[in-house]
Amino acid sequence: MRFFAAALFLLGAAVSYSQTPEVPHKMQFAGMSLTIKEDARREIQKDVDALTQHPYYFNMKVERAKTYFPIIEKIFLEERLPDDFKYLALQESALIADAVSTSDAVGFWQFKDFTAEEMGMRVDKEVDERMNLISATRGAARYLKQNNFYFNNWIYALQAYQMGAGGTRRAIGDKHNGARHMEINSDTYWYVKKYLAHKVAFENALNGEPQLKLISYETGNKTSLQEIAKEFAVDLATVEEHNKWARRGQIPDDKRYTVLIPQGSYDQNFTKLAISKPPTPVIIDVKEMVEVSAPPLFVNGVAVIVASPGDRITSLADRAGISLSAFLRYNDVSIDHVVTPGNKYFVDKKKRKAVESYHKVAEGENLWIISQTYGVQLKKLKKYNRLADGESINPSAMLWLSSTKPPKQDVPQEGEIVELDTSEEFNWGHTTSKGSVTVSAETEQPETVRIESEADNEARSLLTAAGKSEALVVGNGAVEPRFHEVKSSDTLYSVARQYGVTIKELMEWNEKKDFNLSLGEKLRILQP
Repeated sequence: MRFFAAALFLLGAAVSYSQTPEVPHKMQFAGMSLTIKEDARREIQKDVDALTQHPYYFNMKVERAKTYFPIIEKIFLEERLPDDFKYLALQESALIADAVSTSDAVGFWQFKDFTAEEMGMRVDKEVDERMNLISATRGAARYLKQNNFYFNNWIYALQAYQMGAGGTRRAIGDKHNGARHMEINSDTYWYVKKYLAHKVAFENALNGEPQLKLISYETGNKTSLQEIAKEFAVDLATVEEHNKWARRGQIPDDKRYTVLIPQGSYDQNFTKLAISKPPTPVIIDVKEMVEVSAPPLFVNGVAVIVASPGDRITSLADRAGISLSAFLRYNDVSIDHVVTPGNKYFVDKKKRKAVESYHKVAEGENLWIISQTYGVQLKKLKKYNRLADGESINPSAMLWLSSTKPPKQDVPQEGEIVELDTSEEFNWGHTTSKGSVTVSAETEQPETVRIESEADNEARSLLTAAGKSEALVVGNGAVEPRFHEVKSSDTLYSVARQYGVTIKELMEWNEKKDFNLSLGEKLRILQP
């Protein structure tokens, strides 16, 4: 009987939306004006016709969108992402929580496991946040914003969601960076045109109240879906259906999770895949679904990707969307280089100077590791430190990262005032905080830095510059440290941003040799 009622509902919806929408010649997308040329308009119209030709399946997607879109819209508003991107979730997964592509991309926004983890999601046998609408949507929003930071063009940010920032940059260059008007033609990337088809097909069909409403319940306590269903007096099966991310029905307490609680009538057809006869488990053709590549993180302002287990030089170059020779050149490696999972590799040329001035060599470090850590060219490191090819460096040695070391001086002496090369602009006040650091100098003088003595190592000497600078000397009083306990979503970047310090400072204070963090680890924070 319930199925019959649902069928009548869908039939009514189909009748009310029987007119296939036409693709316009001009569209608005994410604050951009798009002119759709006739050749592209015909292509997009074919996709719109295909999406709407089977009313039963189309209206199941419509009903799903009416249920999920209010949650997605709220997250996009919080993340300051254009609302138009909500239609991308329909293109990605038809809003099926456990949709899986043939390349193992999973969930509402089709993340691969390593990418999801980079975006702060937990993926293991107990929890897979790719199937959590809130977590996955927030991750997708941040990924898209990172792409837009790179291109300043939402169309290219959309394209990069499918082919990666490196591949997009290689395909289009920078000729439309910052553009607010674009022409969509037959040469426009197919993924962009398919997205526009979804926007045209669905944006005017989402009228009326949803058949099923969801409320969000956030918890940081260890509990279970069964206990939550009992607490809300809701059928356990419906709670499980909308929270497949809790793979064993248990909610851990390692961080706060959001559980979706169904309110209203529930149709078992709600979660079926509206493309063709749905198999079990749901498998989506890789040509229709997106495989999200590693997010475009940045080191010293240059985009990097993170190596995953099983990666090789060739697979990294392919993921970056650049030639193998360019990848080898950008990363100062040879074809026989052994890839280490977790290491960052550059997809563009590294900078000539680092943000920081010096680096104290740790045990096990070499010039290449330091070059990758700071995003500075290996040949420049050698030049700055007067090192010949093949010459090794010793632990505890002080490397110069942005200017040439004076002759016959291994490291700056304690208490010595060193005049720095100011021939190029250099941002000493760079931190990962949201704000910027400025210092108003009363007198004009060269940029200088005082080298701390051993007694001062517990304190931090902050040097900032704004065109002109002054020497700041660390005080004798020790700074009382505080500690940050690492959560599963934390990275060195996020912790540094939280406390307004640099990643380098965090690594030095905690004697870290890599960027890895352990759950529950206590990070030492020194703040003036």
